[in-house]
Amino acid sequence: MTNGTWGAAVLVIGDEILSGRTQDTNTNAIARFLTALGIDLKEVRVVGDVEAEIVGALKALRAKYDVVFTTGGIGPTHDDITADAIAKAFDVGIGYHPDAYALLESRYPPGEFNDMRKRMARVPHGASLVANPVSGAPGFHIGNVYVLAGVPMVMRAMLEQIAPELPHGPAVKSVTVEASIPEGTIAPGLAQLQKDHKDVAIGSYPFYREGAAKPFGAQLVIRGRDGAAVEQAVVALEELLRTLGAAPQRINPADNLSEK
Repeated sequence: MTNGTWGAAVLVIGDEILSGRTQDTNTNAIARFLTALGIDLKEVRVVGDVEAEIVGALKALRAKYDVVFTTGGIGPTHDDITADAIAKAFDVGIGYHPDAYALLESRYPPGEFNDMRKRMARVPHGASLVANPVSGAPGFHIGNVYVLAGVPMVMRAMLEQIAPELPHGPAVKSVTVEASIPEGTIAPGLAQLQKDHKDVAIGSYPFYREGAAKPFGAQLVIRGRDGAAVEQAVVALEELLRTLGAAPQRINPADNLSEK
């Protein structure tokens, strides 16, 4: 925990992510999930199906952050090596978890629970299971690391299972203000605004809308855990935009300052 807030990291595992064959949507889902819990996602790393790379990345991340989530590599095939890598990173053995083995065995007809499917019941010693209400094959939790599936629907279901046991912090409040004005025009005033409002984070995200009367614009996002501080910064931003000849508009006003 740093400055009263919890910090997290995500380790995405899989050659298919690095090759571009599969698009990573899990990081976005985890980021949104953590925001609702008041946990700051600080770092994301992507590694291939190489044990040494997984071990090295995991050791670095779990030493640096309060909680780490991994996704991918816990299926039945030869390239699903996450469980073994996690065991090596924690310097523990690995074997069939009796509950995971019994659960998986019950899901297959006689004779179909083969050695490759049994791989999904292998868990590092000392780890506890993370339930999988979608397909049955569990993830696991060891130390400050949660090992989750790579299939997005399964991964999201696992997140919901572990939510009650994760640390909770003050939720982040967020307001987005949009204006049809070039980002470069706003930049000097925005820098001063950030200096004047140190308790919030201000981000600028430019856009171009072809065919619009004023095609260049920006969405300006103000985030913080103190709702009053966020609102003060937003009001100051809106005034800045008006002085520059823009017409600021809050986006999704129903969500402003009530993000949960």
